[in-house]
Amino acid sequence: MDSTYILLQHYWWLLVSLLGALLVFLLFVQGGQSLLFTIGKTEIQQKMLLNSTGRKWEFTFTTLVTFGGAFFASFPLFYSTSFGGAYWVWILILLCFVLQAVSYEYQAKKGNLLGKKTYQVFLILNGILGPILLGTAVGTFFNGAEFLVNKEQLTELTMPVISTWANPLHGLEAAFVFWNVCLGLAVFFLARVLALLYFINNIADDEIQQKSRKQLIIETGLFLVFFLTFLVHTLLQEGFAVDPDTKQVFMQKYKYFFNLIEMPAVLAVLLIGVVGVLFGIIKTILSANWNKGIWFAGSGTVLTVLALLLCAGWNNTAYYPSLANLQSSLTIENSCSSFFTLKTMSYVSILIPFVLAYIFYAWRALDLRKIDSKEMTDNNHTY
Repeated sequence: MDSTYILLQHYWWLLVSLLGALLVFLLFVQGGQSLLFTIGKTEIQQKMLLNSTGRKWEFTFTTLVTFGGAFFASFPLFYSTSFGGAYWVWILILLCFVLQAVSYEYQAKKGNLLGKKTYQVFLILNGILGPILLGTAVGTFFNGAEFLVNKEQLTELTMPVISTWANPLHGLEAAFVFWNVCLGLAVFFLARVLALLYFINNIADDEIQQKSRKQLIIETGLFLVFFLTFLVHTLLQEGFAVDPDTKQVFMQKYKYFFNLIEMPAVLAVLLIGVVGVLFGIIKTILSANWNKGIWFAGSGTVLTVLALLLCAGWNNTAYYPSLANLQSSLTIENSCSSFFTLKTMSYVSILIPFVLAYIFYAWRALDLRKIDSKEMTDNNHTY
């Protein structure tokens, strides 16, 4: 195979992984929503919390859509297999995010039929189910899913379908795999940890600050339990390896551990990311006046998730393993777009730094002034 084509495949898996990592960081919006009644004891406090996360929910939603779009363009076979086969999971995820968008826009409008509390409950449901479902879906990258791929079937005139699901649950079976749910719960509690760090940084209210710092200890403990359990199990389990010569998929003991050893740069990114997350959390807990933890923990989250996703797809690894038929497993080689498509999209990807710069500018503009109770009572443009 052309070395340039291989390079493009790895390049686009890197970009997709980076988008996935950014999405996990931005799930702090969902984490904040789930903490609405835990941290906010009065109506004005709840309003401050909702406006803190409400000014960022579009970033999360846009990143989710971009993540799906990038996957579709660069690895269309995954998109058709997972989104077309495990559709119940993705329908539930999209429904959660639709509830979020509707709730932010209508909860504060006068005369809404459902009432403000109903929309707040919708936001809490999104805050709980969104991260858990996304984390559970990503867990299948390491633990596999039940699908079949037959590219020869594309020539069948009666049923030209390449991918089929091997059971009637269409993705819901992932929720019955403990290790998938373990990752889902790790993502959920991480989102809550990041939300608390963001509240500490973004809201000028002493009571919210104190409650957030106390709750941070609990959420951090729960996050570490589930994350470390998943990470240790993943590094010690058999992984889905690909023979570079025959392209046959086979089970290899300690595959993901060896991936980190054989890709020292990815291991370094993982370690730096973990240190960044722990530093942001621990310093916030120990220092009563320090409020920069979100930036260290947020950057660490992006690096950690990026390293895990690279570990799932690079170094001759099947990133979407099939439990129904091992040879149906998807790799970055057998599921990618054509050379022309990847090359053309690579030119477009040059614009990514400019987009990120605009996001940084917009984010900074929204956070120039910390949220306080006075703004909530004086400003009509609040959620």
